[in-house]
Amino acid sequence: MSTVPDRQSSPTDKTVIAAIGFGGNIGNPRKTMARALALLDERDDIQIRTVSRLYRTPPWGNTDQEWFLNACVLVETTLNPHELLKVCLDTELALGRVRADRWGPRTIDLDVLLHGDFLSDHADLTVPHPRMTERAFVMVPLADIAPQAVVNLQSVADWSSLVDSEGIETLSRDGDWWLQP
Repeated sequence: MSTVPDRQSSPTDKTVIAAIGFGGNIGNPRKTMARALALLDERDDIQIRTVSRLYRTPPWGNTDQEWFLNACVLVETTLNPHELLKVCLDTELALGRVRADRWGPRTIDLDVLLHGDFLSDHADLTVPHPRMTERAFVMVPLADIAPQAVVNLQSVADWSSLVDSEGIETLSRDGDWWLQP
C-alpha cells in the first residue's frame, strides 16, 4: 500500500475518507487505472491517501471475458457522495469507458464503495456499494487499506476472509504500482 503526503486544505473544508474501487480489463488496465488515480490526485478536492496492491482477478457476473485488474484507494475529499460519484463517472468517460453490458468488459470502472458514515440506498447512488461484500475483487484490495472499516456490521477484514478469493493474484508488492512508469 502507498501513502501520499498530506496537502494543505482550507480549515473550513469538511473532509471525509472515502473508498473507491478501481477495475478494468480492456487495453492496458494498469496504465488506465494509474491515469485515473493521477487525475483524481490532481484535483484540489480529492487527496489520495492510500492505494492497495494491484490484483489480477477472474471476471465476475459475465465470466466469458478477459480477467480484470483491480485495486482500491482511500481518498480524503470535501466532495459529497453524489459529487464524488460524478467525478468518478467523468473520469471513466475521459478514459474511454463505454457503458454497454452490465458486468461486461471495460477500460475502467470506478465505484464509490464507502463515503465516511454516509448511507444511501437510492437508485442513483447506493453506499456502501451494493454487493461489495460478495466480491473478492473488492474486499481483498479494500482489506489491504481499510481492514477495520465496518460494512453491514462486519469489518472489511472479516468480509475479505469470507469471500471466495480463488484465482486472485497479487501483482504488486505495495500500493506504489500507480506511481511507476
